[in-house]
Amino acid sequence: MLRFWKQFFTWWNGSTIGTRFFTWCNGKCVGEDQFGNIYYEGSTDKDGNPRRWVIYKHYSEASMIPPGWHGWIHHRTDTLPSQENYKPYKWEKPYQQNLTASNAAYTPGGSISHSGKRPCVTGDYDAWLPEN
Repeated sequence: MLRFWKQFFTWWNGSTIGTRFFTWCNGKCVGEDQFGNIYYEGSTDKDGNPRRWVIYKHYSEASMIPPGWHGWIHHRTDTLPSQENYKPYKWEKPYQQNLTASNAAYTPGGSISHSGKRPCVTGDYDAWLPEN
């Protein structure tokens, strides 16, 4: 029952009822990724490009789109990653979820969350002081 109400009032918990209706009327399912996200293609826009969108399985998090699908949804390629002849480029990295705000997030040296202590400043830096 809670899922039913979430589709009316939240956009971050998957698709809303409006998105589902639009997809039902205008979308053609073209594939699904390993996370359960479903990709659609619809009518063309004013530039003649087909509209493309994704219905996320869980939270609407853009970093949950794998590289192959990201290229397709942004019109960088017309080859669907679900097609047999799709091969990722050698420079494509495997998907890694967004680690921001987690313990595994990148923290550069000198960051408060890195070790709590900044490296000593060398003689090539003078701190700004306001004029009196």
